[in-house]
Amino acid sequence: MITSDCHMHTSFSTDSSAPPETMLEGALERGLRSVCITDHMDMDYPLNEDMGKDAFLFDADAYFQTLTELRERYAGRLDVRIGIELGLQPHLGGFCREITEKYPFDFVIGSLHVVDGKDPYYRDLFSGLTDRELYQKTFEEMYACLMAADAFDVLGHIDYIVRYGTYKAEEYSYEAFASCLDAILKRVIQMGKGIELNTAGLKYGLGFCHPHPEVLRRYRELGGEIITVGADGHRPEHVAYEFARGAEVLRECGFRYYTEFSGRKPVFQKL
Repeated sequence: MITSDCHMHTSFSTDSSAPPETMLEGALERGLRSVCITDHMDMDYPLNEDMGKDAFLFDADAYFQTLTELRERYAGRLDVRIGIELGLQPHLGGFCREITEKYPFDFVIGSLHVVDGKDPYYRDLFSGLTDRELYQKTFEEMYACLMAADAFDVLGHIDYIVRYGTYKAEEYSYEAFASCLDAILKRVIQMGKGIELNTAGLKYGLGFCHPHPEVLRRYRELGGEIITVGADGHRPEHVAYEFARGAEVLRECGFRYYTEFSGRKPVFQKL
């Protein structure tokens, strides 16, 4: 069993309205032992009139105060850890290092949410690209981020871009992007970092977690061992979403352990 959800969002994230307490109660309802709240911090997110100039930014002092109080309140029932999901862009290496040195996070996810200065959630911003071209561009920018920033513990939802393709996974497979994906996986391993199994791909109807099982197998073949598990939930009902299936996928791909982080140190748990 997987008893720790290491990727979830609360009302500190622009795209969630869930008070932190509700996410923790959701974790208790699902019998989890620990969670790590990882709200979004995307410096230089492109201006969006609907979300305002402070989209995907939060007050880190208030964040730590709130979550520290909750950690104490839930002690003995649920191990509450404090994390962050940093939005990676090639020019943000210094910012990522600064914030992770300033605050005592338990866990840091580094994720690519912006490609060429635009958010691919808005597919029309890339109307001149086919899905294959958009995916290729995303993986190339992800590799550039890995060459520019190292202040994170795992690389988040590697192939999340497929959620936003016009035809989703029709033009996606490990084989189609093996060169880029291998470069990303090798770089992650070389850096001593890990990746995550993100079950939100199932929630979005893709039929697979992020990354695709073919990518997970390749990561394991290359010697990758550090792999956290998160549902990427933004509402309480999505905490630990499809974790039973996630455990099956990891075992099928050659993993015998999954990873949690506490104080930025990996802790391996048997599947």
